[in-house]
Amino acid sequence: MANTDDQSQQQPDSKKSSDMAQYLSFTLGDEEYGVDILRVQEIRSWEPVSRIPNVPAYEKGVVNLRGAIVPIIDLRERFNLGHSHYTPLTVVVVLQAFIGSKPRVMGVVVDSVSNVIDIEKTRIQSAPDFGAKVSTEFINGLASFNERMVMLLDVNKLLKLEGVDNDEN
Repeated sequence: MANTDDQSQQQPDSKKSSDMAQYLSFTLGDEEYGVDILRVQEIRSWEPVSRIPNVPAYEKGVVNLRGAIVPIIDLRERFNLGHSHYTPLTVVVVLQAFIGSKPRVMGVVVDSVSNVIDIEKTRIQSAPDFGAKVSTEFINGLASFNERMVMLLDVNKLLKLEGVDNDEN
């Protein structure tokens, strides 16, 4: 009988781990955001980029990442939060998304990385509907963590490029 008790105690633990999701949290201004940790390839310090002409202002340019050309976008500017001067805490989070069936790697500039957080999937709430004038298309959900609201971002929608990916479903 001791074995069945041990097994019943182990099953809730394994169930709990499948009910949890891990996110890398980072800040933009006073707000905290999170991305699925499985989409994070690496975290790099800010370094100058090669500018590309005729791209939106939030697309900062490209960097060579071990032989791959990786576009860099500034999330503050992408979300219309204004431009911030880059500091030693400014980092680039390199993310991987799947647009249709194609993988895409892109770096996003954030003010600072906070930490990796575990959030129960049942505690993730859907993004509120503010109407047509306010876009919440990049927000996958909201969760409260350590008395702070964390906006969980949809990496696939975040890394979709205007004018490039509009034709794909």
